Amino acid sequence: MLRYIIKRLLIMIVTLWIIVTLTFVLMVSIPGSPFNSERATNETVQANLEAHYNLDEPYHIQYFLYLKSIVTFDFGPSIKQPNQSVNDLLERGFPISFELGILTIMVAVVSGIILGIIAALRHNGIVDYLAMSLAVIGISIPNFVLATLLIQQLAVNLNMLPAATWSSPAHMILPIIALATSPMAIIARLTRSTMLEVLTQDYIKMARAKGLSPWKIIIKHALRNALMPVVTIMGTLLASILTGTFVIEEIFAIPGMGKYFVESINQRDYPVIMGTTVFYSAFLIITLFLVDVAYGILDPRIKMNKKGGE
Repeated sequence: MLRYIIKRLLIMIVTLWIIVTLTFVLMVSIPGSPFNSERATNETVQANLEAHYNLDEPYHIQYFLYLKSIVTFDFGPSIKQPNQSVNDLLERGFPISFELGILTIMVAVVSGIILGIIAALRHNGIVDYLAMSLAVIGISIPNFVLATLLIQQLAVNLNMLPAATWSSPAHMILPIIALATSPMAIIARLTRSTMLEVLTQDYIKMARAKGLSPWKIIIKHALRNALMPVVTIMGTLLASILTGTFVIEEIFAIPGMGKYFVESINQRDYPVIMGTTVFYSAFLIITLFLVDVAYGILDPRIKMNKKGGE
């Protein structure tokens, strides 16, 4: 187990370095300067601004300074908001984005598992067909389209829920629904299929023969094995949800990292773009690592061999 963890940690470091390098290459490959705007009224002003942010240095020096900022976790000041550092923006925006992502994944997992179990227990019945139809619809509609429809119908036409900001529980409902619908549908379909397979196993038949109650069989014996594939995709789903919040945050005017990231791209704010990319990449890589370890812990049949594999 220790060898496996060490190997995965080394892979994580290499993966993060590749992401960091690619991000830097993409940034310096963009023609022009972030100061080609009303702030830079002449070439002298523009040159002074580029020197202040080390953009006049050779690429290898910029790359070294970039790596140093990552190691020290000090991404420097924002170009477009010089009174704000990238660390300040992360400290202010990430907790909101993280809260939105965690609430979304909780809603998606709980509702998806319940829907999948009900569909499996009512296999080939009207409840099964209805649940899977809803799942197909949930997978088919992009979250930004669903967000627009929710705002139009529930916020504008019916005036049931607020459509913007993040100041109360009521403001959280629409963005969470928009983000959670697709992963919920994926989890529901996966839970249904694995639950149907598990319910035909011999140990389930043995439990029924012993006279155990149906719900005890489902919760104690069937559900744990049925959820293993769900645990497997949790890392990917969490990654897609946390990165998918950027668009939803823009639509619902949520003051999370999505707001700063989208603005930084439009304004070519290099420190914010690179700092946000590195921070989220590191966070998601660590999350995937923890999911892999949890998968091995939850399923005792999975052992880490001496070579560090599964």
